[in-house]
Amino acid sequence: MENSRAADRYTRIEKIGEGTYGVVYKAQDEESKEIVALKKIRLEVEDEGIPSTAIREIALLKQLHHANIVKLIDVIHTEKRLTLVFEYLDQDLKKFLDAHGDSGLSPERVLCFTYQLVKGIHYCHTQRVLHRDLKPQNLLINHEQQLKLADFGLARAFGIPVRNYTHEVVTLWYRSPDVLLGSRQYGTAVDIWSVGCIFAEMATGSPLFPGQNDSDQLCKIFELLGTPDATSWPGIADLPDYHKYATRIPRFSGKRLEMIIPNLGPEGLDLLVRMLQVDPEQRISAEDALAHAYFDEIRDNPRFNS
Repeated sequence: MENSRAADRYTRIEKIGEGTYGVVYKAQDEESKEIVALKKIRLEVEDEGIPSTAIREIALLKQLHHANIVKLIDVIHTEKRLTLVFEYLDQDLKKFLDAHGDSGLSPERVLCFTYQLVKGIHYCHTQRVLHRDLKPQNLLINHEQQLKLADFGLARAFGIPVRNYTHEVVTLWYRSPDVLLGSRQYGTAVDIWSVGCIFAEMATGSPLFPGQNDSDQLCKIFELLGTPDATSWPGIADLPDYHKYATRIPRFSGKRLEMIIPNLGPEGLDLLVRMLQVDPEQRISAEDALAHAYFDEIRDNPRFNS
């Protein structure tokens, strides 16, 4: 990292968000007149300096260059503050969904956003990066309906062999059942589960699995998709927290997804089912998802394939 531009080059316009480590502002680059987003991270002297999430986000975003991933323009490091300068997008998907009420988005818009989301996560996975925190708040949208993945603070590079990772990842409502059951040897399937949850939420306007805690989250997942066993999910009994929940969760037979999400159509439902497989080994990959028939009408559209 280097202080390649003076911090006073950017004039704040308004605060647009606040997180654990700092504040995000809409600002203007006084030299280029470009509108940008400034993510200002406080550096506490008594702590160990720059938060690890910020270091990780900077390192990964410097290697990720894709139309559906937010662009890191600059990094400004001073004694008291670290400022990340990003391209500015008008809003996040959560605000976009809230503005469209409880009925969900149009089928055309669901298709458009889901395709871009899958393209972005497919690129991450080809670069051997797990996002690990996909949720509507971390997906940014501009006025041209372009969607971009943001907030890579929990992201991780991965390799072979599979490493042990923390299971304290992904916001609860978008967390896969394998991670909820304590798995620390997970891969790209954790992101695909989150994509499936977001896909369904865009279609209905409501979160698919709004659990209150880990146990409630698992109950909501299994109530809809069916409670797995060693036959439907080989290896489930070996997961660290399986026995903690095994006696608490009823034996659900599952429901028909088309009754819960009626406006996706057969191809959309088929893709969603493949994303929301409780056994991570059976979940569709991002590469195979992009080849799914659901995306046939958009795949060759130059607007989404620049």
